[in-house]
Amino acid sequence: MIYVFDGSLEGLLTAVFEYFERKPKTVALKVDKLFQPDAFKETLHIVNNRHKADRVWQGLQKKLDKQWRRRFYCAYLAELPEIYDALFHFVCYIFANSDGAEKNYGNEYVLAISQTATKVEREKHRMEAFIRFQHTADGMFYCGIDPDFNVLPLIVKHFKDRYADQQWIIYDLKRHYGLYYDLLSVEEVNIDINTANLKQPSKQQLNVKEELYANLWKDYFKSTNIESRKNTKLHVQHVPKRYWKYLTEKQLD
Repeated sequence: MIYVFDGSLEGLLTAVFEYFERKPKTVALKVDKLFQPDAFKETLHIVNNRHKADRVWQGLQKKLDKQWRRRFYCAYLAELPEIYDALFHFVCYIFANSDGAEKNYGNEYVLAISQTATKVEREKHRMEAFIRFQHTADGMFYCGIDPDFNVLPLIVKHFKDRYADQQWIIYDLKRHYGLYYDLLSVEEVNIDINTANLKQPSKQQLNVKEELYANLWKDYFKSTNIESRKNTKLHVQHVPKRYWKYLTEKQLD
């Protein structure tokens, strides 16, 4: 049997509730935007139900510690087509077994969740390290990003704490939403303009001192770079090339 859901966390947890209520023999969970109908398998389209989802989550809170609940959430944020089915079967496995089942790394779903969560956490830390804001003409600090995974929910606290005295926007260009901090709270925003304009603000949109600061930083980077000790291989291991686009010091003229 195939369960088809909308890709939301509420939908995934609702699917788990439906599984235990209906008790089918085998189930594969598919996200609707990628689902290809199978004439030989019965299909159930999951209708999101907050009450059912809450009951499943409350059950998970009793079965899993805080660390494993975070791993579950991080794996979900990976947004990989195959991870939804793994998350579904992971939850079913946890409920069907005694406490401590999440420690069984011989189970394919436990292993998949753990490995995927590690990748998402790594992306989170890299975004926190490599994001560089640009000061816009209206006083806002802005950065457009396109991370491999949906890490915005995971980096909120870091940037709210570190840049508490600045208004800022971090916008995910790939997923078309961002975080806006107004000095009091962080809220989700959607900007309805051309993505190309969000990737790199024009000089007219930037604060008049932004170019000066960028040039000063580039000059500092050049002056402290010792050519004879350059180790490109090691540098790329710590700062993969796909993140260079976020770093002012890499935009050398």
